[in-house]
Amino acid sequence: MQRRLLAGGLTLLGVALAAWFVSPGVAINTFERLAGAPLLFAAVLAVVAVVRPFVAWPTLLLPIGVGFAYGLAGLPLALVALVVTSLPPYWFGISAAGSSRLTAGGERLLTETGGVRGVASARLFPVPSDVISVAAGAMGVRLRPYLAGTLLGELPWAILGILAGSSVDRLTTSDLSGTVNPWLLAGMAALAVLLLAGPCYRFVLLQSRAVPQAE
Repeated sequence: MQRRLLAGGLTLLGVALAAWFVSPGVAINTFERLAGAPLLFAAVLAVVAVVRPFVAWPTLLLPIGVGFAYGLAGLPLALVALVVTSLPPYWFGISAAGSSRLTAGGERLLTETGGVRGVASARLFPVPSDVISVAAGAMGVRLRPYLAGTLLGELPWAILGILAGSSVDRLTTSDLSGTVNPWLLAGMAALAVLLLAGPCYRFVLLQSRAVPQAE
């Protein structure tokens, strides 16, 4: 456990340093230059999708760039990029998971929600995507349900990012923020709450019944 904590702390420190020295403007400038070369743009997008978690760039960078280059026709590519970029933090969550009470509780919650439903619902909340990816790995979500849940949960974000990217004449760092209507965020969060309400209620009920038995 101490080794895992040390490895996790060093990883977070490395990500923080990379985010400090490497700006997402690097990727934005590259996207803008290659917007007229679809194949080369797709290759660069794949590299950015893999590198992004290690430099703490926002995931919205990917669909905005795709929207700028391809418009709505690039939706499948944006979804693939969002799924690919979620894998490194997911694998980190798996490697950092231990037999702690938190992990055990997460596994019981996962049994109630289901992997696909739980991941998809969590991704509808306006929280950092990498946090959800790490949590899913730590809670033991299997790869296939994780990929399916990520695909469904990231779909609204992909559409919003593509619409934002296709509506601008020039990509800038400001395009990564302020592009989503707060009412849309509230609606997506409300939908996530509705999807998780039943499973979470059953989980809390089971936990409350198990406490007297443990005592």
